[in-house]
Amino acid sequence: MKGCPYVNAVAEATFKIIKTEFVSQLKFDSLEHLTLEFSDYVNWFNKRRIHGTLGYVSPIEYKRLSLKKAV
Repeated sequence: MKGCPYVNAVAEATFKIIKTEFVSQLKFDSLEHLTLEFSDYVNWFNKRRIHGTLGYVSPIEYKRLSLKKAV
């Protein structure tokens, strides 16, 4: 819903993480280079990076475990 502070907080937190961990660490020579590096970062973020709020597992692993519990 437009103006919902909870949705905005999630988006702002996500952009802060991207800026801190990704953008400030690299220099990009072209749009293609940025696209490739960002794709790698998103893959790492979802499959390898552990998240404290998810019980110190990756988002993919958390989803897999949640689906396993539901079945």
